Amino acid sequence: MSTYLLCASPIQGHAAPVIAIAHGLVARGHDVTVLTGSRFRDAVEAAGARHRALTGIADFDDRVIQDHLPERDRHRGIAKLEYDVQRIFVRPMPEQFRALGALVAELEPDAILHEAAFTGVIPLLLDDPASRPPIIGVGVIPLSHRSVDTAPGGLGLPPRSDVIGRLRNRALNAFVAKVVFRRTQALADRTVRELGRPGLEEFLFDFTTRCDRFLQLSPAEFEYPRSDLSPNVRFAGTVLPPSPAPAGLPDWWHDLDGERPVVHVSQGTIDNKDFTRLIRPTLDALADRDVLVVAATGGRPVAELGELPANARAAEFLPYDLLLPKTDVFVTNAGFGGTQYALSHGVPIVAAGDTEDKPDVAMRVQWTGTGLSLRTGTPTSRAVGTAVDRLLSEPSFRERARAMARRIAEVDGVSVIAAELEQAASARRAASASAR
Repeated sequence: MSTYLLCASPIQGHAAPVIAIAHGLVARGHDVTVLTGSRFRDAVEAAGARHRALTGIADFDDRVIQDHLPERDRHRGIAKLEYDVQRIFVRPMPEQFRALGALVAELEPDAILHEAAFTGVIPLLLDDPASRPPIIGVGVIPLSHRSVDTAPGGLGLPPRSDVIGRLRNRALNAFVAKVVFRRTQALADRTVRELGRPGLEEFLFDFTTRCDRFLQLSPAEFEYPRSDLSPNVRFAGTVLPPSPAPAGLPDWWHDLDGERPVVHVSQGTIDNKDFTRLIRPTLDALADRDVLVVAATGGRPVAELGELPANARAAEFLPYDLLLPKTDVFVTNAGFGGTQYALSHGVPIVAAGDTEDKPDVAMRVQWTGTGLSLRTGTPTSRAVGTAVDRLLSEPSFRERARAMARRIAEVDGVSVIAAELEQAASARRAASASAR
């Protein structure tokens, strides 16, 4: 048995995969503690692990993200991404680091596992590896490491590795690091120095290249190829959190067993303040189609959707493990977790996202041929309808999505992670024994 400390930002899409990993490690007989937001206590304890809560500004509730990001709606595009990164990931670093340090001293873990956006590990990564436990990162968002073959994250651009493409990539990577995120980088560097470490030499989005191992939680086929991929990266397959057991299925559930194609639409649980961004355009676009549209409001009252077309059904939450096998097309704001969940069931995707990592998820959907990117978070009804029509009429999208589902099914992500952790823990124990 080994002792592991797992860390996650208090965001559903970041914490849920880490909690699923914790459950798998506990089932293998390991002692597991999860450091994350206080709202995830019940989920962590249900996984059989111990929960430790973040404190201060590091412990926010993503279900009311507007309370944590009061000026978010004043920004657009990259400026909004920079605002989000500073408030959600950089400013909480000191609180995360102090909580992490206290638990390392208390638990003396054999290894630490953190999701890619948990910046509290940065000061530890700047220390001598011999002075700290092994640190394993897991990617619950698209791989953000800069590359000569890819544009920087946040722009939603496809990869290009030809001469012109690499010139484009170098220029954009330099511009984003030195101009667009100059203030964010300066804030991160200053924060690290205030925590008693030397400055942050690499770009903030590249800090996970310092991890002893970085495990990207997706099939390699869903990620852009990089000729300069960091040697610490391994594709570990997908970790899909279990779908919560429904309190009861909606009374319209039997409608899903009819002959009409089912189109599911969701804006997730964070970007669901304004349903006119995606759900309403989808309902309007498909109102006259011979399909059944199923909307999930992510916890918001269904009444806020307004009047539903005759071919539409809605609920606050729906069990994806039961819904997706009945779904023909998924219209989504391109959250990484939801996209992976849909692809695990071979469901082609219409992706429409323009915040956080969503433009990059959407472009990966299009690049892999598993769906279409609308390249906006506020598509018109016409654009949604045209995209859904294509996915229903062109078999190649479903074929590609089913091929991705087969790749996802081939790898047990939790087993890969458990093996990496145990290898790191064993190496540390051996090094400690030889040093005595």
